[in-house]
Amino acid sequence: MRFGIVILPQYDWPEAARRWRGAEELGFDHAWTYDHLAWRGLAGERWHATVPTLAAAATVTSRIALGTFVASPNFRHPVPFAKDVATVDQISGGRMLLGVGSGGTGFDAYVLGQPELAPRQRFARFAEFAEALDLLLRFESPGSGGVSFEGEWFTASGARMVGEPAQHPRMPLLLAADGPKGLALATRIADGWVTTAGADDESEAWWRLAGELVRRLDDACDAAGRDPGTISRTLSLDAEGRYSLVSVDAFEDAVGRAAELGYTDVVSHWPRGHGLYAGDESVLDEVATRLPSLR
Repeated sequence: MRFGIVILPQYDWPEAARRWRGAEELGFDHAWTYDHLAWRGLAGERWHATVPTLAAAATVTSRIALGTFVASPNFRHPVPFAKDVATVDQISGGRMLLGVGSGGTGFDAYVLGQPELAPRQRFARFAEFAEALDLLLRFESPGSGGVSFEGEWFTASGARMVGEPAQHPRMPLLLAADGPKGLALATRIADGWVTTAGADDESEAWWRLAGELVRRLDDACDAAGRDPGTISRTLSLDAEGRYSLVSVDAFEDAVGRAAELGYTDVVSHWPRGHGLYAGDESVLDEVATRLPSLR
């Protein structure tokens, strides 16, 4: 089992730096931040940009992987975004993880004047976005004509990248998907899969779906002729409805259940002082001492 922590992009530097350094010092394997322009009930609070936050985090850490949890095409084009995350990968010495999803239907979906999309359209855009990132982030030999593609949602003509990728053939790509089309896409192009297992407030129902989704991923791998062991499985523990860091026992229980279901990675949120993910950092500190025995 590998362990991740989400640090919401709410904190000014150097207070944010303390958390990113702390994630590494506490022994987490990966640290993430959300990729939104604003988010739900926190829209009226401070909320910094994703890529500069990750670039800054790269300069105050040396080991921990850094990632987006998760980026979406709601307000991004794959060409500039690929260059952004490739630059973070270079700055970090090859520690970038790229989590990508289809994009929710909240603030990010409409703030730029976008029309409302049907689920079918949102998936088509997601697939095109992920496939374009997969293409762009792979090595482009010097002197070539660049990367070109023309789709329904995105177009590029001779796009250039930052040079040879820091990770080969590109940084790990993790797709957030629960439906059959999304799982099929993940088995085809992704290195990892991410899920929140829905938003069921009833704990046992949520865990049942978390287990069912792993089985669906395995079936998608079988259908694609892919070894299920070649794709990582990341579960966002705090989607259960009970905050995973409310206590050490709660965290250990959640990790044990995720491991039994076949997840390779779990992610929790750094405790906030109030409201969503409210908790005590002393619990986080104690949990960190247990990570070696939980791996």
